[in-house]
Amino acid sequence: MAESTVEGLGAPRETAATRSWPATMAHVTDEIPADVPRATPAPAAGDPSSAAVPGERRLAHPPSDRFRAAEAAAELATAADAPDPAASVPRGIAVATVIGIVGAATIVVLGGIVTLSAGLVVVAATTGWAIAQGLRAGARQHLVGRRRMALAVGFAVVAVALGQVGLWLYARTEGGVLPLLDYLGEVFGYLVPLQFVAAALVAWTSAR
Repeated sequence: MAESTVEGLGAPRETAATRSWPATMAHVTDEIPADVPRATPAPAAGDPSSAAVPGERRLAHPPSDRFRAAEAAAELATAADAPDPAASVPRGIAVATVIGIVGAATIVVLGGIVTLSAGLVVVAATTGWAIAQGLRAGARQHLVGRRRMALAVGFAVVAVALGQVGLWLYARTEGGVLPLLDYLGEVFGYLVPLQFVAAALVAWTSAR
């Protein structure tokens, strides 16, 4: 009786079924078809194989790059709006004067030598735009608002007027004898006032 009690409380007996259990499981595993996916253990945290998973979608840039780009754009905008220590009203006027002279000379060359007619309106408008930009770049914060707009229009009108006078003087060197207004009215007609209007309008809108 004591023997059976000890045997009941002790380790289980090894039988033929328990001895054949590992071999049976190995036999069952070998019989699983090759196309059936088998469970694989999850890779460890430091395992290099866990760095790239086939088919996994990854971002080309980290999300923080958006904030860095926004900060860089803000810094550029701040630098562009910063006051220019070299800017001044005389500097802006000097730049506008040079541009006006170049525009008047262009009108003389294209209208007198090249004999361009309708295209002079485009030249006058371009001159007005360039004068406004010259005032803006040269004076910057020292010349703003209506004052800059008025100066731009004044310089543009004077540049076109100088161009018309230059056309008349060039015509006189070619043998012309008509007075200034008669010559401009006969050769260019309504294109003359159109040049003034185009130059003044473009200069006004560009200097705002």
